[in-house]
Amino acid sequence: MTFQNPNREEVKQLLENAGNIAVVGLSDKTDRTSYMVAQALQNNGYRIIPVNPTVKGEILGEKVYSSLQDIPEPVDIVNVFRRSEQTPEVAKAAVEIGANVLWLQQGITSDEANDIASKAGLTVIMDRCIKVEDSILIGKRS
Repeated sequence: MTFQNPNREEVKQLLENAGNIAVVGLSDKTDRTSYMVAQALQNNGYRIIPVNPTVKGEILGEKVYSSLQDIPEPVDIVNVFRRSEQTPEVAKAAVEIGANVLWLQQGITSDEANDIASKAGLTVIMDRCIKVEDSILIGKRS
């Protein structure tokens, strides 16, 4: 069966109900796409939780965690900035921590990650930019 992202109304509901967004592969370099996307989401009221094993301290004023399993609070969306071949492991971790959504950024797809996450009941979004979808579907939060 061919993968299909949720429709726009479903994506809008996921974003409206999201609080904590773990950003896997969030860079501390301000010129990186992951940083700019996370900053835009943070500026629009989402709680960003950076996940990057090579960065210590904080990114965007939030404590950086080495793995999803290290995050001590619930995560609604796992937003992924990693190469496609690395996403099945991220999907397994997202299932393990009880996330609701596995979101692979634009240009990232993985049938294996989709199978892992969707079989565990997570909603899967692939090859879409969360910042773009948020801008189109939500706009500026009050």
